[in-house]
Amino acid sequence: MSNEVSLSYIELSSSNLEHNLKALRSLSKEGTQFAFAVKGNAYGHGQNQIVQMAEEHVDYFIVNSIEELRLLRSVSTKPTFLLGYVMPSILGEAIRLGCILSVFSQKQFFEIAKAADEADMKQEVHIACDALLGREGFLEAELADFFAEAKKSAKITITGMYGHFANIEDTSDFSHAEKQIDAYARMQKIAADAGYSGLQTHLSATSGLLAYEKDAGKNAIIRTGVGAYGMWPSEQLKRQYTKKGFELLPVLSWKTHVAQVKTLPVGATVGYGLSYKTQKETRTALIPQGYADGYPRSLSNKGMVLIGGRRCPVIGRVSMNMFVVDATNVPEIAEGDEVVLLGQQGDKSISAQELADRSDTINYEVTTRISPLLPRISL
Repeated sequence: MSNEVSLSYIELSSSNLEHNLKALRSLSKEGTQFAFAVKGNAYGHGQNQIVQMAEEHVDYFIVNSIEELRLLRSVSTKPTFLLGYVMPSILGEAIRLGCILSVFSQKQFFEIAKAADEADMKQEVHIACDALLGREGFLEAELADFFAEAKKSAKITITGMYGHFANIEDTSDFSHAEKQIDAYARMQKIAADAGYSGLQTHLSATSGLLAYEKDAGKNAIIRTGVGAYGMWPSEQLKRQYTKKGFELLPVLSWKTHVAQVKTLPVGATVGYGLSYKTQKETRTALIPQGYADGYPRSLSNKGMVLIGGRRCPVIGRVSMNMFVVDATNVPEIAEGDEVVLLGQQGDKSISAQELADRSDTINYEVTTRISPLLPRISL
């Protein structure tokens, strides 16, 4: 779709995505495989557009739900992890679509086994290990009994196990990460003692790769998400790597066009709640995006956009479908001018991290919340 027919749209840089995937792979040992997380509408970027861009550069995709798997299968047959919980009533469909299912509990394992028996199909699974994350997966004390029971299923093939780091991106305090690494190693030994040696293993996402798992290799998988999209897991890791000349490039730009330009007098209020009052005659621009489109309401009186290569502050409340900016410093502004909410215009840029900092969240919550209804344009 051409951006000429779209008021507001997302641009996706295939070259930046390729750069990021190759850059991240360059940090790992030869033989390490990469699984690319495209859950959450590819972190808001647009799932199937991103899948098609990344197809040749990754070994697996990762989704969270059967809805995402159905969508992915319309454009790709690449091996795919479905790491979210799947209701027993639709496990058969997940098996027929083809995926590697995640197992959180013994009960869930038997539900998958039953569905595989009914479908008369073999099903590959990876075992989720709760290695001091306190979220999904088996506790260390549960694993030995589970593996003993798992051997009784003829239709299920356990090919891997995995865990998640809780805060490895915090390079100032590695203590919990070290405890997690030790716990996960013990869980791997339990698997090996039960006869499941040589399993594929994945513990690291982007932050784990950057902070810890550069020496992984045979049987190792890195789950890359945020870094592939050109965002950093933490400012500490960004500073550490950019000093070495390593860079990640943003894949997503968010653009719209000025809907109205007008001049407000001194003392005029702007938007709902009377949260902003002009202190001088103010040239304003109406921006036709709002929190229904994913632009955070928390950026009211805090956000910035780019118009004419200049930064223009959000004034007043962000509404459902529009907000206002002070464009006094863009004297030549006209209705229809390009507005960049996220991305680059001229020599100025607004990053997902900046929007996250201004709205007290994380960079990939900002992108993930962008409306899937906005057109995605691949460049």
